[in-house]
Amino acid sequence: MKLIDDWKTVMQQAWSMRLALLTAIFSAGEVVLPFFVDFVPPHTMAILAVLTATGAAIARIVAQPEMHKNDNQA
Repeated sequence: MKLIDDWKTVMQQAWSMRLALLTAIFSAGEVVLPFFVDFVPPHTMAILAVLTATGAAIARIVAQPEMHKNDNQA
């Protein structure tokens, strides 16, 4: 496995990565939250996880030129 050259920039600035991390948090919340709190409606975290996962997939193919601003200035 070989990482892309600008993997650090992608990890920090790509919306797909941000949304993927949010998906992981919501997925964990779906498992953990019911043990601690009864006021959250059932499946709320699962729905949020699906929405953010969909957003991450869309963000993966959308151009994000602000990630490469420093590349163009060199």
